[in-house]
Amino acid sequence: MTETTSGPARGSRAKGGKGAKGLRIERVHTTPGVHPYDEVVWERRDVVMTNWRDGSINFEQRGVEFPDFWSVNAVNIVTSKYFRGAVGTPQRETGLKQLIDRVVRTYRAAGEKFGYFASPADAEIFEHELTYALLHQIFSFNSPVWFNVGTAQPQQVSACFILSVEDSMESILDWYKEEGMIFKGGSGAGLNLSRIRSSKELLSSGGNASGPVSFMRGADASAGTIKSGGATRRAAKMVVLDVDHPDVEAFIETKVKEEEKIRALRDAGFDMDLGGDDITSVQYQNANNSVRVNDAFMRAVEAGESFGLRARTTGEIIERVDARKLFRKMAEAAHACADPGIQYDDTINHWHTSPESGRISASNPCSEYMHLDNSSCNLASLNLMKFLSDDDEGNQSFDAVRFAKVVELVITAMDISISFADFPTEKIGETTRAFRQLGIGYANLGALLMATGHAYDSDGGRALAGAITSLMTGTSYRRSAELAGVVGPYEGFARNSDAHRRVMRQHAEANDTAQRIDDLDTPVWAAATEAWQDVLRLGDKHGFRNAQASVLAPTGTIGLMMDCDTTGVEPDLALVKYKKLVGGGSMQIVNNTVPKALKRLGYQPEQVEAIVAHIAEHGNVVDAPGLKHEHYEVFDCAMGERSIAPMGHVRMMAAAQPFLSGAISKTVNMPSTSTVDDVAEIYHQGWKLGVKALAVYVENSKVGQPLSAKTKDAEKSGQSADAAAEPERVIEYRPVRRRLPKGRPGITTSFTVGGAEGYMTANSYPDDGLGEVFLKMSKQGSTLAGMMDAFSIAVSVGLQYGVPLETYVSKFTNMRFEPAGMTDDQDVRMAQSIVDYIFRRLALDFLPFETRSALGIHTATERQRHLETGSYEPGDDELDVEGLSQSAPRQTQPGPAREGAAREEAAPAAGASRPAESERPAPREAHSSTELAEMQLGLNADAPLCLSCGTKMRRAGSCYLCEGCGSTSGCS
Repeated sequence: MTETTSGPARGSRAKGGKGAKGLRIERVHTTPGVHPYDEVVWERRDVVMTNWRDGSINFEQRGVEFPDFWSVNAVNIVTSKYFRGAVGTPQRETGLKQLIDRVVRTYRAAGEKFGYFASPADAEIFEHELTYALLHQIFSFNSPVWFNVGTAQPQQVSACFILSVEDSMESILDWYKEEGMIFKGGSGAGLNLSRIRSSKELLSSGGNASGPVSFMRGADASAGTIKSGGATRRAAKMVVLDVDHPDVEAFIETKVKEEEKIRALRDAGFDMDLGGDDITSVQYQNANNSVRVNDAFMRAVEAGESFGLRARTTGEIIERVDARKLFRKMAEAAHACADPGIQYDDTINHWHTSPESGRISASNPCSEYMHLDNSSCNLASLNLMKFLSDDDEGNQSFDAVRFAKVVELVITAMDISISFADFPTEKIGETTRAFRQLGIGYANLGALLMATGHAYDSDGGRALAGAITSLMTGTSYRRSAELAGVVGPYEGFARNSDAHRRVMRQHAEANDTAQRIDDLDTPVWAAATEAWQDVLRLGDKHGFRNAQASVLAPTGTIGLMMDCDTTGVEPDLALVKYKKLVGGGSMQIVNNTVPKALKRLGYQPEQVEAIVAHIAEHGNVVDAPGLKHEHYEVFDCAMGERSIAPMGHVRMMAAAQPFLSGAISKTVNMPSTSTVDDVAEIYHQGWKLGVKALAVYVENSKVGQPLSAKTKDAEKSGQSADAAAEPERVIEYRPVRRRLPKGRPGITTSFTVGGAEGYMTANSYPDDGLGEVFLKMSKQGSTLAGMMDAFSIAVSVGLQYGVPLETYVSKFTNMRFEPAGMTDDQDVRMAQSIVDYIFRRLALDFLPFETRSALGIHTATERQRHLETGSYEPGDDELDVEGLSQSAPRQTQPGPAREGAAREEAAPAAGASRPAESERPAPREAHSSTELAEMQLGLNADAPLCLSCGTKMRRAGSCYLCEGCGSTSGCS
């Protein structure tokens, strides 16, 4: 894409000196004399974004101008997130042209100022090519660029920050302040606390030190108070502790203990959902935690040996622990609450280009950026699907030549931005300007692999991913060496030149030894090999402009901006997507990549049509007409009946890792059936395979996760969850009352809530659960007694007409009014009101374990077992709901007699019974692809609701992304 015309140039060139002639830029996508804007069709649209839960308008701007091929979602995200100026004022941006021009012209002006271009004509080509690539969604800068560049506010371009803290109160307080300023700007930060002396060491005054875990509380409270960028989402932060720190066990257990607190408070009726009123009382919830392990520790784990924990002040071993037990503690904690993650210290520093300037001790919140303390990284990601080509005969290829030219363009722009960027602290500014860390990456890998007929967990899929990653990083460093010849190498290069060149050789050797699989990856490997040869040659001649070049970030909001089907290195979420339509409304569509994949696999058009129709109906490819079983794996996704195995995710990370400067933002999702041993094996294999960092998430391990969409009918009958969840098959019916027989089993319970006494009698059908409830409180004829009678009748009639008990439980638990307080029931120690207690007790007596567990209702025995084993299980003393008539009553004290006539008003219908459809939940509307997948597949999506618009979020790397409004829980 470019060629360099330069003589030797050193550090002065980075300040705009006259030692070099600059880069010559060639056109790739644009035409001389024609502006990129003139080649597309523009249209006006109205952007009105609402909170679907209450219908309130979150954002509104009408008449915005965008190309006609941009999706509704992309237009909404860009307009609401990135347009600058107050809405309704003349200063407000009104179209994509203004947004792109604001950014691109700033980059061009800085490039000219600092001597990057050989001539004004080259600067103009650079502007046009950059504009074209952004306009056509070929790549995107990270969000801070769109927020800040070209505005009157500080020109912050970095999304990722690493801080440092020393063993002094002054440094700790500086940490709080610096972190707060970064959160205020909408970004995230990480740091390693291992320099702070442990609670097992003494202060200079003679007292015991507090230890890093105690100081984490203050930082966590600060992060929770500030919020990120003044928005409703939490701040993004990473806290790392070395495995040889004496407080490592306390660090590992921090979130596990808080998770138990959340469960206890929730069971007591407090609002502990994400964003709930009471969740702020829980600590350590605003950070991702990771333990930094080294090779010595992992070898001790393998050998079953002891491992020394070292004093921070002297470095001497003050305690020895069993390495396997400590490693298992990490796995147990991660299994229970997803923290801590793991980072492999020796692997990370083996690929460090600047070790003479300091070790890599921490990462950004999502674990993809790893470099020196007090540094930052600006990100940009390419849309891989834009480089997939089809010839006239239908043969596919990845356009490696054009891909490399776009990488050169983007790396040039990213390096230019450091020349004019502002930073939140002077220390970060100094380090970033001295080492010029960049983070180019990509999105849509999952879609690309499927479209090319590759299973995500396959040798061919990993080979293509590795080849593209190698070509991207090799081209980036080649351009970095060319830039060093024009504007000088980074300031820290001279001191680290040997190490930097050693790492370049490591990348090149990994490229040379990688496995070539098929006709798609082999040409990409060849282009990557040529790029790495150039890197070694030009690096020896000029040095390098950037200490770091590439990472794989989550690509959350910018992935939506580029209309990507998949984020970062992730596989596809599901085969059916939720799509918003121009003019309002939405529809579900089968991924556009599916027909491409089927065509690549050799299926005829009529076969493709039949398979796509099957996927649209069922949400998966199982039993699709004409689809060969050996091709099922191509369509495996992150969710669904055929979800990708956890090790499939780890192997994909291992395939890309040797060709990245930094690391990979990715969480390995594991099914709810996973054990602690499974988590430990993932962490062990990550180290063996050379991954730099790993995080796991076991489904349903966190409190407050959304309920499964699988219906009771599906569970009982064994039919597929897909068929049970299909809204189209829900039958409308007139409810029929099913009366209880004259003789009915029942339970009578005496209870006390906040000092108020009462009795509850719950009668059931002999074979099918609860059928009536009656309550006795206060004296007969009193207002309270009358209200209890009326309430009992209403609930009982509803149950007999088929209203599920879980519906009543979800509606009436946590309802607050007096009397409230302590109860005499060991399973429900606190109640917010009488009805809160009643329906918690009914849930415990009549609902199956899985249903009430999802509602957060457990017996005392189950809660105790969870404390002992780390998992809830139904107790041996639980009532047999299916065979209630043979169960011993829990309460033998008789309750008051009560007439049953109130429940017998209507004449019984002969042979009346509830149809199977009556227990099926009413169809609900999807508001994102995650919700659609949950409905289609009958799965737990394991994602929080967006605090801005109420939409179910989806995972993007180590973070969560809202498809509705673009909010993220991460730092990019």
